[in-house]
Amino acid sequence: MPEPRPHPPASGPGPAPAYVALAGPTACGKTAAALAVATRLPVEIVSVDSALVYQGMDIGTAKPTAAERAAVPHHLIDIRDPREAYSAAEFAADAAGLVREIRGRGALPLLVGGSMLYFKALFEGLAAMPAANAAVRAALDADAAALGWPAMHARLAQVDPLTAARLAPNDSQRIQRALEVWQISGRTLSDWHAGQTAPATAATVDTSGPGANGSTHGATGLPPSPATPLPPALFISMEPEDRAWLHGRIAQRFEQMLADGFLDEVRALRARGDLSPDLPSMRCVGYRQAWEWLDAHSGEMQQDAASLCERGIAATRQLAKRQITWLRSMPARQVIAGDQPQAVARVVQAIESVWTRLDPSATALSGSTP
Repeated sequence: MPEPRPHPPASGPGPAPAYVALAGPTACGKTAAALAVATRLPVEIVSVDSALVYQGMDIGTAKPTAAERAAVPHHLIDIRDPREAYSAAEFAADAAGLVREIRGRGALPLLVGGSMLYFKALFEGLAAMPAANAAVRAALDADAAALGWPAMHARLAQVDPLTAARLAPNDSQRIQRALEVWQISGRTLSDWHAGQTAPATAATVDTSGPGANGSTHGATGLPPSPATPLPPALFISMEPEDRAWLHGRIAQRFEQMLADGFLDEVRALRARGDLSPDLPSMRCVGYRQAWEWLDAHSGEMQQDAASLCERGIAATRQLAKRQITWLRSMPARQVIAGDQPQAVARVVQAIESVWTRLDPSATALSGSTP
C-alpha cells in the first residue's frame, strides 16, 4: 500500500527543525550509508528521488527492498501512479512537512537521494520563471524538427553553457524550456536559478533540471515550495575520486537489474495501456531506453538484451555526470569520497556529530561505528 501523503509544512514562529541531507550520483553508495546511520541513530529516511515516488517501478529505480524499508521508516516512496506527475515544488512542501513531523517524534530526518533540483528547491526555494509561451515553443519545435535536438542543444550552449552542460543533447523538453526562457526574458535559465531564490507561485514554478533519473516533473496548479527555504544542518555529498569506480558500479547495477527482470517490469507497465514514453515516469533513465528497445523488438519475447544494456549503462553514466555537475555548484556540501574504504564510516561519524549537537541527550544506539 502506498504511504499516506505527508501534511503540508507547519507554519508558525521559531526556527525550522534541523535535518541532514545525503546526496551523490547514482550508484555511489548512498543507500548503504543511510542504512548504516540508521543502525546508530534514531533516523527516518526521506527519499529525494524523482523516480522512487512511482508505484510499480521497483527494479529499474533500485528501490529500497521491503526488508530495508521495514528496518527504518522511509518516506516519499510509492506515492504516485506512473501516469501522474510530481514536481520539485511538491517535493519541497512535502519534505518540509516531514522534517517537522519527524523531529516532532524525536528522530532525525535524513534526506537521501540524487534529485538535485529537489534539494535545491528545499534548500533555497524555486525561482519564479516566465510562463510558457505556445508561440515560442511552436517555433522551437519547428527548428528542432528541421535541425534535430542535438543542434538545439548546441544553440543553447552558445547562450547558456551552464544549463547546457547539465542536459543531454536529446533532452528535448528541458532544452526547449531553457531556450524558451532565454527568448522570452533575455536571461538564461542558469541566471534565473542563481539570481532568484524566492519561492515561486505554483503557476510559474519551473522544474527544468535533472532529477535522480533525469526526469522533469513540471505541472501547474501544484503547491509552491516552502515559504522559507529550509537548509540542512549538514549536507553530505558522496562523490567518488575515481570516476572509473562509479562507472563499474553503474554497469554492475544495470546488468543486475536486467537479471532481476527489469524488462518484464517495463513490459507490465506498457501493458497497462494508459502510459506513454512522454510521461515523466517513463522518461526516467533506464525506463526510457527499455521502452524504446521494446518498441524496436515488438513481438519478440526472448531477445538478446546486450544492446539495451549498453544503452542503459551509457545513459546512467551521463546522468551521474550531470548529478556531479550539480553537486559541484553547491558549495555548502561536505564531500566524502564514496569510493574510499572508510566512506560509510565517515558518513556515520559526521552525522553522529551533528545529532549530538542537535540533541545533546542523544547517543548512538549501540555498537561501534561501522
